[in-house]
Amino acid sequence: MTDQEKETTDFGFRTVAKEKKTGMVAEIFHSVAAKYDLMNDLMSFGVHRLWKRFTVDSSGVRPGQKVLDLAGGTGDLTARFSRLVGIQGQVVLADINESMLRVGREKLRNKGIIANVSYVQANAETLPFPDNYFDCITLSFGLRNVTEKEKALRSMFRVLKPGGRLLILEFSKPLFEPVSKIYDAYSFHILPKIGKIVAQDAESYRYLAESIRVHPDQETLKDMISDAGFENVTYSNLTGGIVALHRGFKF
Repeated sequence: MTDQEKETTDFGFRTVAKEKKTGMVAEIFHSVAAKYDLMNDLMSFGVHRLWKRFTVDSSGVRPGQKVLDLAGGTGDLTARFSRLVGIQGQVVLADINESMLRVGREKLRNKGIIANVSYVQANAETLPFPDNYFDCITLSFGLRNVTEKEKALRSMFRVLKPGGRLLILEFSKPLFEPVSKIYDAYSFHILPKIGKIVAQDAESYRYLAESIRVHPDQETLKDMISDAGFENVTYSNLTGGIVALHRGFKF
C-alpha cells in the first residue's frame, strides 16, 4: 500500500482524503435526519424493523446490563434495549452526528423513554468510555460510514466487558445473482428518486447506495472483527444476504 493509499478512503464510489470523510458523512446525515425514519420504512418496505428485532433478540441482553447502541441514530434499538435492561440497567445512544442524535432524543422522550437512556455524541474510532464497561454493543447500519473501520472495531473491543457481545447489523452482499441485479437496479435508479421526492435530497441516497457496494462482504467483515480481537465470530444472512448480522464475543 502506497503512502497516498494510506491517507485516502472510500466515500461511496469516490476516493477522498481520510480527514475529509467524517465531515462529508456528517453533511449527509444532517440533511436526511428529519426524514430518516420515514425513508427507512419506504426504502425497506418496513423490513428494517424485522432486521432490528432479530438483532435485539440475538443480543442476550438481561435486566441490569449496560448496552451501547452505537451509530444509534433515531433510537429504534435503544427503545427496545431500554425495556430489556429495566430501571437498573443503562442504554447509551451514541452517534457522531448531532442532528441524528437530536432526532433520536426527541423521539424517545416523546415515547416516555427517559430514565435509563443517555445520549453521547461520539466517534466510533475513539469511544469516550472506560475499558470493559458495556455488556453489549450494537452497531446498526453505521459501520460502512466509518472512516477507519479497523480502529473502530478495536475501540469497541476495548469498551466491551469480558463475556460481552458485539452485534453489527449492516447491508451486505446478496447471495443470489438475480437478487443482486434487482437490488442494484432499485438502489441506483429508484432509491435516489424516492430520496428526492421525500427528503428533497437525491445525492445523499445515491451516496448511501454506493457506500453499501463498497462495504466489505460477509466473510471479509467476519475476518476484520476477528482481527480486532473478537472470538466466535459468526454471521446470519437476512433477506437473502441484502443484510447480515455479525456477532462476536470478548473473552
